[in-house]
Amino acid sequence: MKRVLCASIGLVALGLAGSANAADLPRRTAARPAAAPIAVPVAYNWSGFYAGIQGGWGFGHSSWVDRLGSTGDFEVDGGMIGGTLGFNWQNGLTVFGIETDLAWTDISGSTNVTCPRGCTTGNSWLGTTRARLGYAVDRWMPFISGGVAYGDIQASTPGFRGNSDSNVGWTVGGGVEFALAGNWTAKGEYLYVDLGDLNCNVAQCGGFGQTKVDFTSHIVRAGLNYRF
Repeated sequence: MKRVLCASIGLVALGLAGSANAADLPRRTAARPAAAPIAVPVAYNWSGFYAGIQGGWGFGHSSWVDRLGSTGDFEVDGGMIGGTLGFNWQNGLTVFGIETDLAWTDISGSTNVTCPRGCTTGNSWLGTTRARLGYAVDRWMPFISGGVAYGDIQASTPGFRGNSDSNVGWTVGGGVEFALAGNWTAKGEYLYVDLGDLNCNVAQCGGFGQTKVDFTSHIVRAGLNYRF
């Protein structure tokens, strides 16, 4: 009987020791779920052809000069609206492009200084073909541009038949373009345009001998483009 009792006590003691050792073992924890992959946004790419519309305001100066003197600079201004075609090629953050545009304009002004009847200079159409250099900041692209400008210069004085001719000059400027939803982009830009001079004889513009009529303008405009 004593042996059975001692054996029972030993088994209980062994059971208690096993329970204590099991309690000291590290517990298994459930594995944490893997984090969902983070979507990395794709930077906007400006490469490709585009076409659009543009419109704005032109303001600048003209002057008439003949053998006896000059009218001095007088102001010309007016609205404009037209279309645009272009192509961009992006390399890293640098965007190279070529753009051409053509617009109907209503830019004009007149003066009576040394011209009692009134000397009027006008411009009814204007186009440019320019190289563009931009810096892509994702959906924003500031740019500079420069190239050839072409348009008409009109000179008229009451009582004379006047003169008009198409001239080729130069332009330089810059702006910023922003990518909208889908394939649409919007831009704002400034251009300085110099169309050179128009020569006007006495029968056309009066004056004393040949009259030189010059025309320069500042163009501020906005545009909306669709990228193909």
